[in-house]
Amino acid sequence: MKTHNTNLNCKIALCSLLFALCIGTAGAATTCSRANLTRCLDSACAIGVSSNPSARCQYCGTSTAGTPPKNVMKSVSAGTSAKYNISDKELKEAPTDPGQRYAWATKQCIAKVAGCTADDVTDTYDSLIEQSCKAAGVSAQMDKTIESAGKTKSKSACQSEITNCVILDKNCMADYRNCAENSDFDRIFAACGVASAGCDEYISTIRTDLIADHDNAIKNAESILNQIVASYQSARDKKISSIKSGCANNSARDACVATVCANNMNNGCGVGYESEKSMAIQLCKFYEIACATID
Repeated sequence: MKTHNTNLNCKIALCSLLFALCIGTAGAATTCSRANLTRCLDSACAIGVSSNPSARCQYCGTSTAGTPPKNVMKSVSAGTSAKYNISDKELKEAPTDPGQRYAWATKQCIAKVAGCTADDVTDTYDSLIEQSCKAAGVSAQMDKTIESAGKTKSKSACQSEITNCVILDKNCMADYRNCAENSDFDRIFAACGVASAGCDEYISTIRTDLIADHDNAIKNAESILNQIVASYQSARDKKISSIKSGCANNSARDACVATVCANNMNNGCGVGYESEKSMAIQLCKFYEIACATID
């Protein structure tokens, strides 16, 4: 057989769905104060918003909006209902990736503001992030902007992105076991190539490199399998050879008789106790039966 062988930021709506699935909902016994919920989320996502309208988008929207100014990387909780805000100490544990930070802030604020759920976060705060992203110039044109920026990707970035896609467990896997057939590799590589915008210039070269990786992985896997088969075959041959040797001169049966005499006969099958010897031979007769079945 011939063989050959992401990192767009999630959209706000998709992130919100994941939050709802992963974080769950809090008890509904208390009515959610969306004002307090907003204050809490702002303490993690709207730092310096008075001077930076893009803050919510930069902190909890998308990295495409740019990095927040370092000189305002602190809490805005001072003097504004600190009870519901995430403290400076807690913020030190906050992720810097916008999507992950929004998920983290959601979890923190649901715990702080009684009666609120992940759905309340989505209904209350997604629109504020969207407005912030418009201020950052990445609103409805976000996909187009990302695709355009992707055209400037380096070969190494494309190689890494496509390779990581190809070797996902749901695709070829790291050892390419799911892509032993050419058609499977071609199908998965094509899908990963399409998903990696801005890499058209390097697709052919990357495909050649991955085919080489694929061939090597499959070859090594076959070699290891052959070694295992050969090892078992060798062990089996040695065992059969040993058995045949024991059968050829009845040494296996005689060894059995000697053991039975020594361990089970009162007189050790000694002189004058031929009956014990005869009984031991009968007990070990299965060796003769077994040897008769071996070619």
